[in-house]
Amino acid sequence: MKKVVVAGLAALSMGFGAITFAAPGNAATQSPPIEGQVIVKFRDDRAAAGVLRQHGLGEGETIGSTRAQLVNVPAGKERQLIEALSRNPAVEYAEPDELVTAATADEYFPRQYALQNNGQQFTNTAGTLTIAGGKVDADVDAVEAWNVTTGAGTKVAVLDSGVANDNPDITPKVVARANFTGGETGDDNYGHGTHVAGIVAATANNTRGVAGTCPGCTILDGKVLNDSGVGSTSSLANGINWAVSNGAKVINMSLGVRASRTLETAVNNAWNKGAVLVAAAGNGGNQTKIYPGAYPNVIAVAATDNNDAKASFSTYGASWVDIAAPGVNVYSTFPNHTFVLGTQNKRSFGYDVGNGTSMSSPIVAAAAALAWSSNPGATPTSIRSKVESTADKIAGTGTNWAHGRVNANNAVR
Repeated sequence: MKKVVVAGLAALSMGFGAITFAAPGNAATQSPPIEGQVIVKFRDDRAAAGVLRQHGLGEGETIGSTRAQLVNVPAGKERQLIEALSRNPAVEYAEPDELVTAATADEYFPRQYALQNNGQQFTNTAGTLTIAGGKVDADVDAVEAWNVTTGAGTKVAVLDSGVANDNPDITPKVVARANFTGGETGDDNYGHGTHVAGIVAATANNTRGVAGTCPGCTILDGKVLNDSGVGSTSSLANGINWAVSNGAKVINMSLGVRASRTLETAVNNAWNKGAVLVAAAGNGGNQTKIYPGAYPNVIAVAATDNNDAKASFSTYGASWVDIAAPGVNVYSTFPNHTFVLGTQNKRSFGYDVGNGTSMSSPIVAAAAALAWSSNPGATPTSIRSKVESTADKIAGTGTNWAHGRVNANNAVR
């Protein structure tokens, strides 16, 4: 009898990885200035040290060719010090260091706190769900990473329920498809795989929808889960082999199954042939291991929210969960057609929020792909080390997960 692979990672009762649905919402509110630093420009740079010393401040780093300095100040004192410095005749100007919002033209980018968190909140059109503002910078610094690379065609395999053929934000990013479920079309009639793929590589700056964490990446669509979100160990192992054969640098598996020697062999073969493998840790809210995430050659990913706290549903345990990433109210692509969720038909209009470590895993997979893109001569070992060692050491690091919450910008530097 085949072992059953389930999207959502805990058990059949978990269904669609704790995915929930909400209608589109409002734009983000204006972001606050960055805490703990201000920008100061002096009329005569020789006066800088003395003026700053009067306010208990040290000199800062020069900002490019502007001659202005980025000066560290006590958090909460930014406005007070700007006003005081501005009154000094030796100061040409003093101003806050404002958060920069990505200049993407993507309609729903303000809802993607995982990529850039300005403390924004939004409400769905029906007014039935408000996603509260989170902690500023509780994000993966994707926008900053894009200043280095957006992925440059790096192939990421999404082994899941397929990628929809009718979402213009993610469908064109698919460069190869394979169906390992048998007897079904290769389209995504469950929704999970399309959502995961969009988190990785949805097209940026195309005036519609969302941006992927690695918007320059391409997708290898391996359908290993059927239209009910269920697959088998053998289909997953076949999908891993296919992904490697088609040049995948990263393989994402937002799914779970019991331990299998066949599956572990497929994982190890892929690792030895040059792929980084990433999988969700599960949605059980406990420390129970699931596979393939718990295999040594796979990065297991827990879920955090927009305050950098562990998601209540997330499986955890630093002995085997490697890293964390946002997995609560993550906005991404869905099919544009009616698809089946459990026993109900769901009509999606292309975009929605999802909850689960299923959403966290592709963020880490995309960060690994960005790291590959900026370090083309690297090895799977060095890419994994870079992604894990540069993670932000948020609360829960060392207990809930080993390395912290992924930081894409750190990983590409």
